[in-house]
Amino acid sequence: MLVRKAVVRGPGDRFSRCISTHPMRHTVDVARAREQHAVYVEALEDLGLDIIRLDTDDDHPDSCFVEDTAVAHGGKALICRPAEESRRGEVGAVEAALSRYMPVRRADEPATVEGGDVLHMGERLVSGLTRRTNSEGVKQLADWLEVKVDTVSDPAIMHLKSHVSHIRDGTVLVTRAFAGKPAFAGEERLIVPHGEDYAANVLSVNGTALMPTGFPKTRALLEEEGVDVIVLEMTEFPKCDGAMTCLSILL
Repeated sequence: MLVRKAVVRGPGDRFSRCISTHPMRHTVDVARAREQHAVYVEALEDLGLDIIRLDTDDDHPDSCFVEDTAVAHGGKALICRPAEESRRGEVGAVEAALSRYMPVRRADEPATVEGGDVLHMGERLVSGLTRRTNSEGVKQLADWLEVKVDTVSDPAIMHLKSHVSHIRDGTVLVTRAFAGKPAFAGEERLIVPHGEDYAANVLSVNGTALMPTGFPKTRALLEEEGVDVIVLEMTEFPKCDGAMTCLSILL
């Protein structure tokens, strides 16, 4: 899809208290995270996107990971129901913002669904069935957005997008462990080089891929495929189990 807008929200004062299993989570530098987030937003602006900025939410440490709160497709948006109860208060501001641009509907209990599980693949979506998204969440996603949703089931992972990214129509960047999943059988699969699995999460914006520093083999792989690449320093967000796509909702 042609991306025209992005919803973003900067890290709040309590960002260092985010939900995380990362061994370096206690070293999160909030000021540095804000600087990195500002450069990320500037990169989106340089790519021609209109930025919808939400107010910082100091009550919800994970609120900068705005991707998890909504999935937009076909001119409508499903407002997600995060699996972690502590994150459910994040969705109100996102719902208010998106309702100015398109019809919205909230996912209802017993659904859990998070945008970090949902890949946009042209005329279809691919959703993970994971620790954060369940089958009822996928059903409500498909019903409201009126779109085919294929699934990849792995209850051990947090989000599918940590393992695969849509690069362009017909092409995904994927870790070796997920390359054989049936949902990607019809795609050209670019396999993330050994030791660079974190780089499987890149943000594709109208033919350009934003990726984190420190993964030269993955960068070279994308550039060899003719993909324009922008590399950004994002050191603080992995400490909170976050990645490149987590920080925006593309519209």
